[in-house]
Amino acid sequence: MRSIEIPQPSDRDWRYRAFEVLPGALTWLILTLPAILGYLSPRVAAFFIIAYLLLWFTRAIALNIRSLQGWRVMRQHKNTEWGKLNKDLEILWPKTPDAPKWHAINLERVKRNMLHSRIKPSEVIHVVIVAAYNESRDVIEPTLKAIGASNYDFKKLILLLAYEQRGGPEVEQTAQALVAQYGPKFFYAEAVMHPDNLPGEVRGKGGNITYAARGAQKFLEDKAIDPLKVLVTTLDADNRPDKQYFAALTYTYCSTEEPRYASYQPIPMFLNNIWDAPAPMRVIATGNSFWMLVQSMRPHSLRNFSAHAQPMAALIDTDFWSVRTIVEDGHQYWRTYFRYDGRHEVYPIFVPVYQDAVLASSYRKTLKAQFIQLRRWAWGASDISYVAYMGFMRKNNIPRHKLMAKFLRLLEGHVSWSTAPLILALAALVPFFLNPESYLANQLPQVASRLQTVAMAGILVTLYLSMRNLPPKPERYRKHRTVWMMLQWIYLPVTSIVFSASAAIYSQTRLMLGLYLGTFDVTEKAVKKDKVILRDAVKGAPPHSVTRLAGLAALVRRRRRN
Repeated sequence: MRSIEIPQPSDRDWRYRAFEVLPGALTWLILTLPAILGYLSPRVAAFFIIAYLLLWFTRAIALNIRSLQGWRVMRQHKNTEWGKLNKDLEILWPKTPDAPKWHAINLERVKRNMLHSRIKPSEVIHVVIVAAYNESRDVIEPTLKAIGASNYDFKKLILLLAYEQRGGPEVEQTAQALVAQYGPKFFYAEAVMHPDNLPGEVRGKGGNITYAARGAQKFLEDKAIDPLKVLVTTLDADNRPDKQYFAALTYTYCSTEEPRYASYQPIPMFLNNIWDAPAPMRVIATGNSFWMLVQSMRPHSLRNFSAHAQPMAALIDTDFWSVRTIVEDGHQYWRTYFRYDGRHEVYPIFVPVYQDAVLASSYRKTLKAQFIQLRRWAWGASDISYVAYMGFMRKNNIPRHKLMAKFLRLLEGHVSWSTAPLILALAALVPFFLNPESYLANQLPQVASRLQTVAMAGILVTLYLSMRNLPPKPERYRKHRTVWMMLQWIYLPVTSIVFSASAAIYSQTRLMLGLYLGTFDVTEKAVKKDKVILRDAVKGAPPHSVTRLAGLAALVRRRRRN
């Protein structure tokens, strides 16, 4: 069986390096193109910029339509009685009243194409791997509670709390205590320590969850459980699956015609602490949530991200996740794609897995942590060279036109990530500054401004959906906090450039220069509680305000008792 491992840095030849240079080189070329064209020909520069603006104007309309569609589907699926649908799927007979129309279609398709090889819902076992580094109990425990609140048979769930040895003795004590408390309700539960400094591993999540999954493989072999009937879901420490997640995943898996060749992607929604996060981080978190919602409506471009699921049989075939990259989630899609010569699809699960917005112990640390998180995500540009290497430089049976389409879509996505915010916001001004006497150069900023104004109206769609998806407002916040949740969108141009585009430029430039990111920088996770906030406030408050704050603390306690 041919290797699907990403080459070590010392094994990458000039061809591999050329594709590592490609995204960064294209990014810098596109960013400097308005200046180059503005100097050589203001007319050509104007046509280029207007064409680019029109392209993104069209995209903005499509994205808004997709987000509305995705939100409607997600709301429907959250309210679907998946347990009853699974019972119908078990016997292949539609007994559930008022079931969705697609349910009867799925039953007929399973009868017709999968009758003799299908996996029944009652046969499915779920392995849930919760990856932790040094997070506190306040971060990890709500995740275990969310799993334990699922509308599913817990005797078909295996819980593995995978923690890092390098996280220190505190996380070990926390993991052992949590498994002792919550583990008995599951089929099996274990706290699994990932040893530090294993040979050939970068310090990242991939090594941690791979180590835990190999232990699960041994457990399943001892129990003589077919790995094709086992679904493995990976969660970060702050990932809280919706109560319908496992039932919806089971239904989708058992109605997939070739489940070995499929991954399953729920919708990440960064809402756990959205009321507590600073305004710029709320904008980024909400934008990321709706981007993933849009992606769920575009299966041809859907990839594994953060929380995702895959059958144990496929994980065994791919030797689990890569331990050589810090972006093991998206990279796992490509590992599976090349292991099976292109026979791999990602199916959306239209129920959310709730995650944290970035929030550290101080405002400055939060800003830094946000950039580091986006920088890590943007390191997915390293997959461009991997896809080129596996697809075009090594023998495979994938049709070239399909491979080229996927490669170009991957490349375009990363280059647009790093360039679009800057080009859309600033490119129209460049020809004007270079050629202030040109009539066309003078008119270009006005034309661009009108297009941008119309396109920005799409924020109203995101604003509406974001307000509809907000969790209940914590009692510690007054009503005016809701107003700020609406006004926060004035930060969008700033967050798009300062955080999103700059993080992508940073990662692509490092990749271009061969300065590899060899460590998974874990995002610091802070938890706000009434007592902590009040204590910090009293600590720095003037003397006359201490009495008022103490009264507020007593009011909070009374509300809790009531």
